[in-house]
Amino acid sequence: MPQSLEEIRKNCAQARRRMQQARQQKWAFGAFNLDDQATLKAICRAAAKLRAPVLVEVSQGEVDDMGLENVRDMVDNYKEEYGVEMYINLDHSPSVEAAKKGIEAGFEFIHIDISQANHDATDEEIINATREVVAHAKLTGALVESEPHYFGGSSNVHKEKIDYEEIKKTFSTPQGMKEFVAATGIDTFAAAIGNLHGKYPVPKKLDLQLLAELRAASNCNISLHGGSGTPGHYFRSAVTIGVTKININSDMRYAYRTALEKSLQKNPNEYSVAKLITQDVEPAVQKVVEAKLHDFGAVGKARL
Repeated sequence: MPQSLEEIRKNCAQARRRMQQARQQKWAFGAFNLDDQATLKAICRAAAKLRAPVLVEVSQGEVDDMGLENVRDMVDNYKEEYGVEMYINLDHSPSVEAAKKGIEAGFEFIHIDISQANHDATDEEIINATREVVAHAKLTGALVESEPHYFGGSSNVHKEKIDYEEIKKTFSTPQGMKEFVAATGIDTFAAAIGNLHGKYPVPKKLDLQLLAELRAASNCNISLHGGSGTPGHYFRSAVTIGVTKININSDMRYAYRTALEKSLQKNPNEYSVAKLITQDVEPAVQKVVEAKLHDFGAVGKARL
């Protein structure tokens, strides 16, 4: 059932307060991609078991597949069933129009990412689009996230090595962050410090000194995209420095697929795939989520 505007504003105000508390208390929200019902159940079970607050997020592909209102209703239903603190993030929204729809659907977090849809987008185009979304978000109080550059990689399992000399060219800078936040009025800045979308053959390395410089440059919330494949000690340091949102997708998808493949091999005569997903896949994905919540310092932080 659709939420009233009053209910949406209440949820967004709470999400905003909780992000401030995460910063003060040195922990971060895990933002876990919602691919299907099984993924959502795994996230909810991990959150309930560890009493941890979570974000679930959908990008445009999941929006096209499931629909904004269906995602909102499904999350609300499971939030009540499992008794968890959970919010929704619209991840990498490719246009102002799509971001506005997410705001109006009651999503508490909105990530506008013009450069993801158009890698050649100019600074002016990115800033103007972000400003428009920030202005529209005042309708509900949703938190708006953005970045001034294209963020590389993809939510997949990559075979190529990470070319750090190349991705360093797109690292965030303290001055750039400060100017972008001032120009747009965003609530959350998506920092690039070695994080990269996807899972790679080697562990990722984060520039924590740069992160500390970014933290000192602006009072804006800081998020890390592309958290999959990153050793946990980087996350534990990042939340101490002041990161309050970390995105995880590929690690979950890898666990999902590998668990399903193993289950199908072990049960060649079972044609109720949903049964195998419940039996083997959901626990595998839940295990990934639990490990991240520990790394993010979010265990025991839920406010119900």
